[in-house]
Amino acid sequence: MVHKKIVTYFEEHYSKSPTLIKAPGRINLIGEHTDYNEGLVLPASIEKGIYFAVSGNDLNSIRIETFLTQPEKIEFQLNSQHNPFNSFWGNYFKAIIEILVSKDYPLKGMDCVFGGDIPIGSGLSSSAALCCGFIYAITKVSGKSISREKIALIAQEAEHKIGLNCGLMDQYAVLFGKKGNAFLLDCKDLSHNYIPINLNGYSWVLVNSNIKHNLAVDSEYNKRRISCENIVKAVQKSRPEIKSLRDVTLVDLNSLVNVSSSIDIKRAKYVIEENDRVRQMIKVLTLGDALAVGEVLRKGHWAMSTEYEITTTELDTLVKIGEGLEGVLGSRMMGGGFGGCTINLVQTNTLDESINSLLQQYKDQTGIDAEYYPLSIDDGVKVFE
Repeated sequence: MVHKKIVTYFEEHYSKSPTLIKAPGRINLIGEHTDYNEGLVLPASIEKGIYFAVSGNDLNSIRIETFLTQPEKIEFQLNSQHNPFNSFWGNYFKAIIEILVSKDYPLKGMDCVFGGDIPIGSGLSSSAALCCGFIYAITKVSGKSISREKIALIAQEAEHKIGLNCGLMDQYAVLFGKKGNAFLLDCKDLSHNYIPINLNGYSWVLVNSNIKHNLAVDSEYNKRRISCENIVKAVQKSRPEIKSLRDVTLVDLNSLVNVSSSIDIKRAKYVIEENDRVRQMIKVLTLGDALAVGEVLRKGHWAMSTEYEITTTELDTLVKIGEGLEGVLGSRMMGGGFGGCTINLVQTNTLDESINSLLQQYKDQTGIDAEYYPLSIDDGVKVFE
């Protein structure tokens, strides 16, 4: 178990009995690219996560070490100077520390060893787990708590600092997740509640296409955000009360056919209809209607493929193969796009057979070995006993 390795390593190299914190990855059942448009999302935190072993030190510095990807150790002086580092994760921690310093948060010396079992770049939001878990760890060592709502905002600000203009869905899902439940978040006012997942006889499975994405480098994410903002500005000329796509209707969109770009209109239509798919998913999950849940997943995928244009040929191939397999009720790409995973609802009694067939057909058609991960819905960030 990865958390035991982390604790053992910490005790061998730092001190005994560290506090161990788990920050989960998250899946998103439906509601993709709606969060930064003040829309609705339906994520859930999962069993896979990042673990942080932490304790205070008297060195006036924060020492952080990992074997998450390549082993590396970095050190931040509490005057916010730091030695150069190579790993991508160092940029997140640097941003978080700078934000906390700017807010006069009373940082204390800390030793931290972290690692986990979230596949990087697979759409499970490893970066939100990394940021939220690290901030929560700092509060445990410093002894001054920060509300989970504020942790989410600091984690979001850190992502913005390193170039990804993300919404708040990932951070909220990582912080507020609850075992056995999906988490309905209204990104307009950040109100939220829990939707029980009662699909007995069915399993959620993630299939990693092994096409990696890097959203901060790839500007396509930000291009789509700009498309959405362009439509809001166009609608505001006749309806100045409109603040986001959440309040734009399909009737509003139709009125822009001659004044806005067809690409902007197509992308805005996707977001408006994706909010409706979230509402539909809540209904069918509540009814326990697995067939209808699968249908919502499929519709969501092909809208991302043809309207928002954020899937890849490989992800489309995975979904098409699943449509031909009896035990797979529905699939869709999950995450920011341009790589990563599909989330699949699969009949439990044919799970192995269905997934093995899916992986073999994918290999035959693309030459790529995909991987799969059974998913369990778990709690949000917590001290791990």
